[in-house]
Amino acid sequence: MKEINELNLPEDLRYADDHEWLRPLETAARIGISDYAQDQLGDIVYVELPAVGRQLAKGEEFGTVESVKAVSSLYMPVGGEVTAVNEQLAEAPELVNTDPYGQGWMIEVKVADPAEVDALMDRAAYLKALGG
Repeated sequence: MKEINELNLPEDLRYADDHEWLRPLETAARIGISDYAQDQLGDIVYVELPAVGRQLAKGEEFGTVESVKAVSSLYMPVGGEVTAVNEQLAEAPELVNTDPYGQGWMIEVKVADPAEVDALMDRAAYLKALGG
């Protein structure tokens, strides 16, 4: 397990209480799980994601991550329509461990309410929530 000061938590992301991150894009937002979450889960062996076109509300479960330790639910940090799913994770779920903010992204959504993005934590607030 990493110490809080060893975590990779990019400044340009927003973070949710459930350890998902959100990166605003031009017309959508990319979502995945934080370095903290993947570290706590351990080796990820399977990722289940929603279908493109699915409408999901903020806080709604959008999938699951299975590690050698446990199965964990993934929750929407914002409401919106799924516009893309990272198909690479079906064959290489370990990308979530090795590159959680790059190749290990999970879904892209068209955000329904931009105010929900603003309500997410910035890096400093997320670090504080983690006890850092």
